Amino acid sequence: MRNKKGFSLLELLIVVAIILIIATIAIPSLLRSRQAANESAAVATLRTLNTAEVTYSSAGGGGYGTMAQLASAGLVDTSLQNTKSGYNFVITLSSNLLDYTVFATAASTNGGRFDYYTTPDYLIRYSTITSRAPAGLAGEPVH
Repeated sequence: MRNKKGFSLLELLIVVAIILIIATIAIPSLLRSRQAANESAAVATLRTLNTAEVTYSSAGGGGYGTMAQLASAGLVDTSLQNTKSGYNFVITLSSNLLDYTVFATAASTNGGRFDYYTTPDYLIRYSTITSRAPAGLAGEPVH
């Protein structure tokens, strides 16, 4: 009698097919979860930047600061000057330094589905660009 050891080619192909089916189901869910986590982190970072701006303004005589100024004052981490959690953060100041807008823009489509921004009123809003905000919520506060 012949002793068979190992798996047949058909058995291996069936296992590979099952693994591929599971992967096609799991990968999109993983990407959506990652996007949601990045979006939550972006909103939290915008809140942190609002607080940093108010602290900088109180300590510095009334004007708001740039990202580099906030980092050098020790109010925010220097990593915010680069892409963090799939988002790029940019602070735009008015000419008299009495107003600011902080933008959180997704670095890629896999990084986040939406872009966000905030102003001194402390509201985090979806992007005003309709393609980068949920349907019908461009410029509206995040709930």
